[in-house]
Amino acid sequence: MRMLDEARSHCDRLLPGLCSALAGVPLAELERPGSPAIELFRKYGGAGLLIPTAHGGAGAGARDAVRTMAALSSYSPSLGAAVAMHGFSVATLRAVPESVNPLVPVLLGAVAGERLLVASAFAEGTSGQGVLAPTMTARATGDGRYRLTGSKKPCSLSRSMDLITASVRLMAPDGGEPETAIVLIPAAAEGVSVHPFWDTLALAGAESDEVRFDEVPCGPEELLRLGDDPADSERLTSTGLIWFQLIISSVYAGLAASLVEDVFRRSRGSASDRAALGAGLRSALLQLDAVALRLEDGEVGTGALADALTVRYAVQDAVGDLSGRSAELLGGMAFIHSSDVAYRLAAGRALAFHPPSRTSTAAPMDAYFAGEPFVMP
Repeated sequence: MRMLDEARSHCDRLLPGLCSALAGVPLAELERPGSPAIELFRKYGGAGLLIPTAHGGAGAGARDAVRTMAALSSYSPSLGAAVAMHGFSVATLRAVPESVNPLVPVLLGAVAGERLLVASAFAEGTSGQGVLAPTMTARATGDGRYRLTGSKKPCSLSRSMDLITASVRLMAPDGGEPETAIVLIPAAAEGVSVHPFWDTLALAGAESDEVRFDEVPCGPEELLRLGDDPADSERLTSTGLIWFQLIISSVYAGLAASLVEDVFRRSRGSASDRAALGAGLRSALLQLDAVALRLEDGEVGTGALADALTVRYAVQDAVGDLSGRSAELLGGMAFIHSSDVAYRLAAGRALAFHPPSRTSTAAPMDAYFAGEPFVMP
């Protein structure tokens, strides 16, 4: 099918061999706990996908990311969901200006060169918090170092991560206002532990368990301070949120594309049925391309964020519609004799559970469409 052929071609160019490796493993094996998919992603250089070539990465842009994530998720939705958080973490780090923290290029080079996977312990999954809201507190120990305490659940890549990135609240020793910073610590650090959390079969291969931080030691070199300019912090927050919506929406678009592809492969339904599915999928991918193009052009203000959320919710609706209509055209025998159709139908619903929910942004979106500035809740 054209859309997935194009997506897989992009993936083959950026991460040669990965699509073929994933295609050789049954869906049920890719989606189970302990899936080989994440290590295949590492093996074929996926850790450096979004890292510029100057730092040893594949140099993918935002539009490349849409296609590559859709391609990977057409084989394994769990892989897409897991590495979406790696991509989000890398994209957030990449957005930190070198003038604010000169260590960022060094960190990105290490991630690409050593094929390190970066988990995200930002606030995803925490009701009432923004994605970049601090989930941990850092207590100063008096020697210029800190001790981190907190928890993230669910935390994708929890079993395969090499590094963990998160926003932290640095508590002021004098009782003043806390400072927000980004922390990047080794997954093997003292006080970091992983605990079972994910109880459903859907997306079980994403390793979305609980990660706890119990007085984890942290030095100043592991903290990315954002500086004193509120504009820098706001820009970083908006950039990270747009990247998150773009990547996670691409994951579920790829999942829906795999069902649409089955309809075309088996010539199910009429030409009109198939053309309608193809048009719906193409439209969703083009909407994601529009968000990606604005990212590449440097449009990361609050208006761009509101538009990215608009596209995310539209893709969310399209995934449900395309998956349901594809399953209907594939028919009852396809549903009965293989769990793949039922699995993808269930997993596709999970886009609605990624933050921010449609309900939580309803009032700000209402105000934005009425002509007011968009304010992220």
